[in-house]
Amino acid sequence: MGRLVGLSLLGIALGLVGERLLALRNRLKASSEVESVDLPNCRLVKGIEAGAEDIDILPNGLAFLSVGLKYPGLHSFAPDKPGGILMMDLKDENPRALELRISRGFNLASFNPHGISTFIDSDDTVYLFVVNHPEFKNTVEIFKFQEEDNSLLHLKTVRHELLPSVNDIIAVGPAHFYATNDHYFSDPFLKYLETYLNLHWTNVVYYSPNEVKVVAEGFDSPNGINISPDKKYIYVADILAHEIHVLEKQHNMNLTQVKVLKLDTLVDNLSVDPSSGDILVGCHPNGQKLFIYDPNNPPSSQVLRIQNILAEKPTVTIVYANNGSVLQGSSVASVYDRKLLIGTLYHRALYCEL
Repeated sequence: MGRLVGLSLLGIALGLVGERLLALRNRLKASSEVESVDLPNCRLVKGIEAGAEDIDILPNGLAFLSVGLKYPGLHSFAPDKPGGILMMDLKDENPRALELRISRGFNLASFNPHGISTFIDSDDTVYLFVVNHPEFKNTVEIFKFQEEDNSLLHLKTVRHELLPSVNDIIAVGPAHFYATNDHYFSDPFLKYLETYLNLHWTNVVYYSPNEVKVVAEGFDSPNGINISPDKKYIYVADILAHEIHVLEKQHNMNLTQVKVLKLDTLVDNLSVDPSSGDILVGCHPNGQKLFIYDPNNPPSSQVLRIQNILAEKPTVTIVYANNGSVLQGSSVASVYDRKLLIGTLYHRALYCEL
């Protein structure tokens, strides 16, 4: 009898393990393939060989690129090289990527930038916010951009217990931001277990010098975050749920969910076209290929454009798609004056004239 009970319990346990593995494969869309959608007038950006995970573009056409991310479980083409911030002037006829110099005193050797966001103050001061993972920890670095010598002056490092696993950020003031935590835990093993069990304990946090609080929660794995041109709505990409959440910003900075847009791909970073309000999304058609890297079967890339997201049926268009032969693991796409930049988690970056 005891053996029968033991076998029954083992069978139940194995069944639960199998069910969780199958569910994870579905969340990763492990069987998905992509059909190419090409764009004319594109070229790879020289000098970017190990990813440009996030991109933010100023109204004057200066684009900031976060490069060289190292992240547990992800491949890296330059595992021993620190990350950095590059800049491209998209007003130039032939824009090229230049690395910005960072002020003395900042630890460049452990710089591991992830999501980024800019904020322009009333006196035209430009602040650059960078999610940083020095030695795989979690901080938010605040810099002042000094255009006269293409440099970044480090102003502040933000650490907080409510920011245990920061992925992306949207600045809403000179020292104020919303941030996504893609995991509840900071420990790598607990992160994996959390993802495997699909706990939905993750959240969005609002940070200011006077107040830090959770303002939205219950996500699978929130990733990219951005804000509407009228500053009324916050957009959050839930990568493993294949969703974009639209949340209304309240006067006390809390967020109230308005709607959820379901998509058929893993949604990473979000960029907003300031001229139209359209959302550009860097996507991963097959997430399993990101984590189990095979150079003979590399991760694919996909960029979506979402028009009228507040409508009952928003228009979703595939702008670009590639099977990995040109671009692997697209994580972001940003547009300026019909010029498109597509960045990746750990591969190259693509510049296109639309």
